[in-house]
Amino acid sequence: MTDSRLPSLSPLEARVLGVLIEKQVTTPDYYPLTVNALVAGCNQKSNRDPVMNASEAEVEMALDALKRQTLVIDSYGASGRVMRYAHNLPKVLDIGQAATSLLAALMLRGAQTPGELRTGCERLYRFADISSVEAYLEEMSARAAGALVTKLPKQPGSREHRWAHLLSGTVPIESVTVASAEQIGSVTTGEIAALKSTVAELRDQVAELRAMVEQLSKDFGTAR
Repeated sequence: MTDSRLPSLSPLEARVLGVLIEKQVTTPDYYPLTVNALVAGCNQKSNRDPVMNASEAEVEMALDALKRQTLVIDSYGASGRVMRYAHNLPKVLDIGQAATSLLAALMLRGAQTPGELRTGCERLYRFADISSVEAYLEEMSARAAGALVTKLPKQPGSREHRWAHLLSGTVPIESVTVASAEQIGSVTTGEIAALKSTVAELRDQVAELRAMVEQLSKDFGTAR
């Protein structure tokens, strides 16, 4: 369970916070972000799960809610003309860059395995290996001030546990597992079809190469 002192974020509020953390590192020249930049970041089609279609008004409402929890601060920036927004998550939760990056990845792309998190966090924080990611996740889940993440049950056929953040409350395990299982089933079918096609192409290529090698051997033997 989450601690009462922890934030309780809506999915859009979590997405806004994740975007601010991400863009602070990946596009520092444009940080703090304007509302327009936040809308674009929230509605990105890549590196987002689920994909959203939030309006400017919805993002502004999310920002107001985050400001009330001091998770976001606003300013007019260097130009003094357009309001910009920055996150304040590490100070509010008293956590470092590694934990902040893991939370951002989970808020932006949903539940993930340690391996997926290590790859997804690469631009935000470089973890030495998967064991390092797991160590941080375990520490975040056992945090005295309230768990920030939780380990989900293994999915059928999966070797790794997935992890989810708790800044939006407890995770409905059943719905997450069912949805993910359906997703895995459809992806696996497509992957199998693609793999079969690739294997067939490779077999043809190997057969052609063998024929070429045999012909070269004959030609070389004749020449000698």
